[in-house]
Order: sequence, then C-alpha cells, then structure tokens
Amino acid sequence: MTDNTLARPVRRWPSIDRTVLVLGLALALAACGKKEEAPAAAPAAEQAAAAVTPQTAVSSKVSAMSVDALREAASKAYTENRLYAPAEDNAVEYYLALRDKLPGDAAVSSALVDLLPMTVIAIEQSVNREDFAEAQRLAALLEKADASHPALTRLKESITARQAEAAKRTEQQALTAEEQARKQAELEKQRLADQKKQQEDAAKKLATQQVADREAAQKREADQRAAEQRASEQREAEQRAAQQRAAQQAAATSSAASSASSELRALSTPAPRFPPEALRSGQSGEVQVEFTVGTDGTVTAARVVRANPPRIFDREAVNAVRKWRFQPVAAPVTTRRTIGFDPGQ
Repeated sequence: MTDNTLARPVRRWPSIDRTVLVLGLALALAACGKKEEAPAAAPAAEQAAAAVTPQTAVSSKVSAMSVDALREAASKAYTENRLYAPAEDNAVEYYLALRDKLPGDAAVSSALVDLLPMTVIAIEQSVNREDFAEAQRLAALLEKADASHPALTRLKESITARQAEAAKRTEQQALTAEEQARKQAELEKQRLADQKKQQEDAAKKLATQQVADREAAQKREADQRAAEQRASEQREAEQRAAQQRAAQQAAATSSAASSASSELRALSTPAPRFPPEALRSGQSGEVQVEFTVGTDGTVTAARVVRANPPRIFDREAVNAVRKWRFQPVAAPVTTRRTIGFDPGQ
C-alpha cells in the first residue's frame, strides 16, 4: 500500500452543475412547450461529460502534489474507502498522479491493478443511475490508467447510448422544474450512498484477499522453516556418524600407537613450559600429541590430536615433544602421548 496529498484544482463537474443543466432544460420545455427546443440540452450534457478526458482525469490540484504527499493521500484515501470518489480526493487519482511521477514504481502499478475492477463496476452502476458526468469522469480515469482495458470501449459505448436514451426520454417527458430538481437530489443522494457501499464492499474484498495472501506467505515460510529444520537434523546426524567413525579410527590408531610406543625407550622427555596466562588464572588441562620418532631417536613430526581445553596448551605441548629424544629404532615409529598441565605441580 502507498501514500498521497493534493494541490491546484482542475475543472470538476459536481452534482449541482448537472442539476442546473437539467433544470434549465425543464424550464425551457415548460415555457415554450416545443419539442424541437429540447435537443439543445442533450449536447450540453454530453459536452459537460466529455470535458473530462484522460489528460484531465487527474486534476491539476492532485498532479501538483509532491511524491511524498501523494503517497500519504493515497494511503489515507485507500484506508477510508475513497477508492475512486469523490473527484480530486480518491485513491485512483492519487495513484495515477504517482505513476506519472514514478513510471517504474511496481507498488503503484499493483495498487492500480487492484483498483481498476472496482472502477469498472462503478462506471456501469453510474450509467445505470444515468449519472453520466460521474460515469464519464470514471471512464476517463480508467482510460488514463489503461487505455487498452478490455472493458473501455464497451463502457464508452454504453455511456453514449444511455445518454441518448435519457435525452430522448427527457424530450418526451418534459418534467417540471420542481420534479426534475427533486429527482436530481434523490439521484445525488442515492449516488453517494451507492458509492459509499460500493467502496466499503470493495475494501472488504481487498482486506480478505490481503489476509489470504498473508496466510499463504506464512504457510510458505513455515514450510521453508520445516524443510530447513529437517536439513539441519540430517546434517547433524551425518556429523554424529562422521564423529563416531573418526572416534573409531582414532581408537584404532591409538591402539596401534600404544603397541608401537612400547618399543620406544626415552632418553630425554623435558616437561613443557606452562603458559603464563594459564598459570596466572590457575587453569589446568591436557593435550594428546601424536608424534613420529625417526630412526635416530629424534621427533620428526608432532601434532595435537585432542586438547582440553582447546588451544590453551597446544603450542607448549608440541614444542616440548619436538625436543624429546629416544634410543635409535630400526624404523620410524608413530605414537601418541597425553601431556597433563597442572598449575599445582
């Protein structure tokens, strides 16, 4: 949903103009009693309706508003169910003005797509009420929004045909000015009531659709989370299996190393230096080191297999093992030793 506001007005055709127009026609008919004078009013009504074109459908007052003002006004009109009426203060006009300023805004285009079906219905109902000025205004908005809309040609033809029928009926009936004014007042009242109900119904449908969309999105998110959870559990199971295999291999290696270590005879195994920080904090631990003794009795390679806690004593343990010396052996021997670190010793 977006926002909007307002600025200099463009020409509107409020209900009082239509009343005065029809009232003038009725007075002329009553005064002269001539059928031939009635047709002059029909072109006038058509001119009034035709004055609203796609180019003037959005008033200059709305067009002059800033982008931020238009967004705010559109949001407010949408929330208050002023979807396409009244003129100069409805969501369709605000979004059309926004589209003129921001042609590529996807949110604005989406809002117009949502609003156009209600505008089409409103045009048809305006024609059925014979409220041709309102029908023409809404048709101009529809044409500006989508000049190739599939219903546009039909709606324009319907407005023209019904206007002709109404003009002919007016000629035939020659209602009195008082009767015509009363009818127009009732028409205006009914139009406002219909518009209010239409927009409320349209807003309810939109709200229902939005709720359905949110629920669908939530379901997709829930499904995605469930899939991610299953994938995570599978990865954890694979890691546990890998750890078990590694532990089994380590046990086998340790067993082999212990048998090999029994062949070694140590000549010198200096103790490792105790890390100063661990000593100050009174921290203890142990490190299991795997190392290889060459044929000359020196340690040729050493690595940490396991440390608790990790990385605190690793370096000193490896440095100490590299200094160890053993009696020469016939072939290189790889073994493991666990070195303990106790600040109390």
